[in-house]
Amino acid sequence: MAVEEAVELHQRLFTIDEYERLVASGILREDERVELIEGQIVQMNPIGDDHIGSVNRLNVVFMRGADVVVSVQNPVRLAEGLAPRPDLAVLRPDASLNRKPVPAEILLLIEVAHSSLAYDRQIKANLYARANIPELWIVDINGERVEVYRDPSPIGYRTIRLFARGEQLAPEFKPDLRIDVDAILVPATPED
Repeated sequence: MAVEEAVELHQRLFTIDEYERLVASGILREDERVELIEGQIVQMNPIGDDHIGSVNRLNVVFMRGADVVVSVQNPVRLAEGLAPRPDLAVLRPDASLNRKPVPAEILLLIEVAHSSLAYDRQIKANLYARANIPELWIVDINGERVEVYRDPSPIGYRTIRLFARGEQLAPEFKPDLRIDVDAILVPATPED
């Protein structure tokens, strides 16, 4: 019996413009939970209540405490074929409000992870570092902590610090904005 050759599949990768045309034509809905990663349309995990709570808390913190633009769950344009949707993008105050932000406008990206922790750490963190995003926070809902990634390089972030409940952290762009980890995470006990 003859040995068959391995079959190689060739993927058709999308550009951001093509991806946007899929949305404009109705093939993809604007509110569909997908993002463009390395030219591939990737389905995102559903959003739970803990996730919503952390995103809302972070939005309030940055809107009140810093002169920035906060973009919630909107795509950012990092490179051709790369338009991920971080949970929050904290942008320079002069960032354009009429298009996807580009790396030069991004101060901080935040991912809130309930079931996406491995994906955020292994895939998205590396993409953000390669795009030279100065800082990334991953809110680990299950681990009840915030992971802070700084010092981007082409192979990933060089500095990672963990902040647990009871601790404070501050964004690199505004070190005097002290944020309690407990203010980001949903309350440890049910509210009355």
